[in-house]
Amino acid sequence: MPMDEHFTFSKHAKERMKNRGIAESEVRSIINNPDNIIDESECNRIYQKRINENQKIFLIRIFLNICKTPGVIITAYKTSKIEKYEH
Repeated sequence: MPMDEHFTFSKHAKERMKNRGIAESEVRSIINNPDNIIDESECNRIYQKRINENQKIFLIRIFLNICKTPGVIITAYKTSKIEKYEH
């Protein structure tokens, strides 16, 4: 079953995504097909995917609280510091 049926967006996440130019559809796509997933803590899972935007590679990181039902997207951001987050 697709993961996108099991999460919602927090108000904070929606505001940050709007400010950062990240669409909800992009977040849903990344959660359903991430490059990697990191368990940050018992409740927080980070979904990551590299994207190519204007001939530059970025990493989108999406923080999902999996202890809530449904899960809640806490925030999402785009970074060019890929090496810092991929291990």
